[in-house]
Amino acid sequence: MANKYCPICGEENGCMSGKEEHGNCWCDKETFPKEIFASVPEESRNKHCVCKKCLDQYKEK
Repeated sequence: MANKYCPICGEENGCMSGKEEHGNCWCDKETFPKEIFASVPEESRNKHCVCKKCLDQYKEK
């Protein structure tokens, strides 16, 4: 993913996907409920990564 900002909160998402020098991304070890993507604006779906903070907050609800 090219965009480094979360489409939900606008903060940096910490995505390391596709960056071989950093290894795997934090999200490789996470489970994303498909419903969280309803919070992502249509134009950002499958283009911008959700950050861990937003994922954790969603899972707490």
